[in-house]
Amino acid sequence: MDITKVETTEPAPSGGRWLEIFTGTYAPTTTMLCLGVAIFSFNGFLVSTTLPTAIAEIGGARLISWSVSLFLTASIIAGMMAAHAKQRFGARASLTAAGGTFLLGTLIAANAGSMPQLLVGRIGQGLGDGLIAATCYTLIPDIYPKRLMSKVFGTEAAVWAIGAFAGPVLAGLLTEFVSWRAAFYVNVPIILTFLAFVLLILPKSVPGDGAEPHGPIPVLRLGLICLGMLAVMIAGVVEDRILSGLLLALALAGFPLTARLDRRAPNGLLPRSAFGFSSLSGLGFWVVVMMSVAQAASGVFMVYGLQNLWHFGPTIAGSTGALMAICWSLSAVLVANIHHPRLQITLIWVGPLLQTIGIGFITTGFLSGHLALIITGQIFVGCGFGTSWSFISQTMMAASLSSERDKTSALLPTLQSAGFALGGAIAGFTANAAGFVNGASGEAVRQPVVAAFSLASLLAALAVAAAVRATRRDMLADADLDACALSPTAEPR
Repeated sequence: MDITKVETTEPAPSGGRWLEIFTGTYAPTTTMLCLGVAIFSFNGFLVSTTLPTAIAEIGGARLISWSVSLFLTASIIAGMMAAHAKQRFGARASLTAAGGTFLLGTLIAANAGSMPQLLVGRIGQGLGDGLIAATCYTLIPDIYPKRLMSKVFGTEAAVWAIGAFAGPVLAGLLTEFVSWRAAFYVNVPIILTFLAFVLLILPKSVPGDGAEPHGPIPVLRLGLICLGMLAVMIAGVVEDRILSGLLLALALAGFPLTARLDRRAPNGLLPRSAFGFSSLSGLGFWVVVMMSVAQAASGVFMVYGLQNLWHFGPTIAGSTGALMAICWSLSAVLVANIHHPRLQITLIWVGPLLQTIGIGFITTGFLSGHLALIITGQIFVGCGFGTSWSFISQTMMAASLSSERDKTSALLPTLQSAGFALGGAIAGFTANAAGFVNGASGEAVRQPVVAAFSLASLLAALAVAAAVRATRRDMLADADLDACALSPTAEPR
């Protein structure tokens, strides 16, 4: 089946219709991409409800945090390599290898007799997951015309949010009524279906494969990134504040050094403009990272705070925490119907602004004890992500050089994972500095939680500043991207 980009000679001025991506030529590809995102989302949240039961059988409680840490680190490293792998081997071969690696990791984890064996499986899942998610993102601008991209991103955001909400629920039900191993085995038919789509509909080469000369695998830079992520993960769980601070400082200093080395290398992992302050795409990377870093405070302390300060059970506390994902999904679908280019550009900074306001509400709610403020904040945060994610992604892809579009696309989900990991460590360090200790409960939790969310609101404000600067008229002009570049008739550069 030919899935290369198909465009009519006179696309409708109002943009594409939802029906187009779910029928005809694009339907199989949309299904494949949705499966890829669902796998990534589901497994990112799987262990939170599964591992406590698994530990009762196989032991290894002291290593429980590493089940998330190693999964995230592996997925980030694989995501960084996605553009390199796609250009060297092609999307079809990359996704096939990624699916096989994920399947092997799943089987190892499902049959683990000890925690170290389960961690090996989680590493395999992370490597496969990271490569699948990143490669799927690189295929969006390769396959879909501009007029359909907002619909595709809206669909992907909805699938991710549904997976984030439904993943822990399904895993919990399987663990409770069948076995914790069944929660891992449920991945098997999903990944096999995904692989079937990859082999049946993807040709050996798609637009974007072999986009630039490739060099050897950058082992040194990947190793530095891996060490930096491990430092972040350890910093988030150690109780010694001095050691935690040193590890965070080491990681935060190491990432710019790695980026500088990467810019000088002929086979860079990052786009040349990544994390710069003078280009639209460089600032766009800062927006994605800072929004994710700020959001991590909710992932670490939202449910914990609700259980300790309002004495909610796991179901109600988890549902309140998942409200953000639901609002993300709904708002992403709604804004995908917006086709006015200037409004699309405006939503790029409106999203981070909504997130900042929402985290402010959450902080005030925990400080004052008003639950309604926390619920309102969750709604604002979810809508912030949902209204901006599609247009941030689309604009960054359009602003990238054609030879670097794969790298830009692949980094979008990868940077989200990295931001969540870094933000979780920062939130944990901030709470510890504010007096949080293991086993803290009741009112002893309030001040540390408020401190973590207060810092998160400041980090979200930095995302607003970066987004406002990125969407200034001079930035759009320097990127050879004005408001018309997001119109349905325009094609990516």
